[in-house]
Amino acid sequence: MKTTVKILMTIGLVGTMLSCKSSFNATETMQVEENRNAIYQEIIANPVQLTNFISEAQKSEEAKKILMKAHMEQMESGNMKMMMDKNPEMMQKMQSKMLEKMMESEMGRKMLMDEIHNNKTMKKEMKEKMMQMMDENPEMMEEMMQKMIEKNPEMMKKMKGKMKNEG
Repeated sequence: MKTTVKILMTIGLVGTMLSCKSSFNATETMQVEENRNAIYQEIIANPVQLTNFISEAQKSEEAKKILMKAHMEQMESGNMKMMMDKNPEMMQKMQSKMLEKMMESEMGRKMLMDEIHNNKTMKKEMKEKMMQMMDENPEMMEEMMQKMIEKNPEMMKKMKGKMKNEG
């Protein structure tokens, strides 16, 4: 009798242990829309999980392309501008990063200068800033003029012509 009880208890214990094994299957879970949305909400609600998820996504080239495409679509749709308007600090940080990146390469500097020259408001602002900087620091003005003469004498002639026309 004791042996039978021990055998039944052992079978019951082993049976319980085997039935407790995790049966989670990510693919099956993601196929049910309700489960999928619950997982998304859980990730979004927890900043640490969201950061980890994005870090994992950055490891995959395909995921990087998808993230970049989504980012570009956000920028083009105007949603990014609305978000930046609500968060001026982020906007300032992003603009300074973009400017920093553009200034790193020759092509970036040329694109920036072309943009400034084609945009009248930007051109006027740059001109005012340059005039203010030159007024505050005459040595810098002399240095810039010297570089300009060395690099592009035609530009110097143009500027002298403009100065005569304005004066």
